[in-house]
Amino acid sequence: MKSALFIGRFQPFHKGHLEVIKEILKENDRVIIAIGSAENSFLPENPMTASERFQIIDESLKEAKISSEKFRIIPIRNINNYYLWFEHVNTYVPPYDTVYTGSEIVKACYIGKKIKIKNLKRKFEISATKIRKAMQENNEWEKYVPKACADLMKKIKIPARIKIIQHTMDQTKYNNSSF
Repeated sequence: MKSALFIGRFQPFHKGHLEVIKEILKENDRVIIAIGSAENSFLPENPMTASERFQIIDESLKEAKISSEKFRIIPIRNINNYYLWFEHVNTYVPPYDTVYTGSEIVKACYIGKKIKIKNLKRKFEISATKIRKAMQENNEWEKYVPKACADLMKKIKIPARIKIIQHTMDQTKYNNSSF
C-alpha cells in the first residue's frame, strides 16, 4: 500500500488543499494529513485549534466523497528545531513513501532521507492568509473553501474570532507583562 504525507497548518483548509489531496490519491492508496503547529490557536496566523482543523478537514473530505479509509488526519506539535523535525514528525505518523510539499524548509528537512519528495506547485490563487484577511475585512471568503468548511467555520464563529484576535500579537507574543 502506497502512502503519502501532506503537512500543513490548514488555517483554514481550502479548495487548494482539497485538490492537492485528490491529486495525491491518484498516485497513492492513502494520504496522511498532518496538521502542523497543532499547539497553536487563538493567534492571528493560527486562529483555530487542532481539533477544529481536524473536524473541518474530516467533514470537507467526507463532503468530497473521499472514503475515510483513504486518509488519516494527525495533529503534530511543532518543535521549532528543523534538525530534529523529521524524526519528530515520524514519531506521530504511520510509515509513508512520499512527502508532498511546497515548503522549501520541509524539502530541506527531507534531503538525504529515504522518502521521496514531490514538489507541490500552487494551481490556484488561494491562500489561507488571504482567506483570513478576507474574514477580517468582511469580504467574501466562503467561495475559497469547501462548503463543509465554511459551514463549520461559521458554526464555531471563526470569522468573529479572527476579527477579535487580529490585534492581539502584542499581548500574546511580545508583551507577556500584560498578563
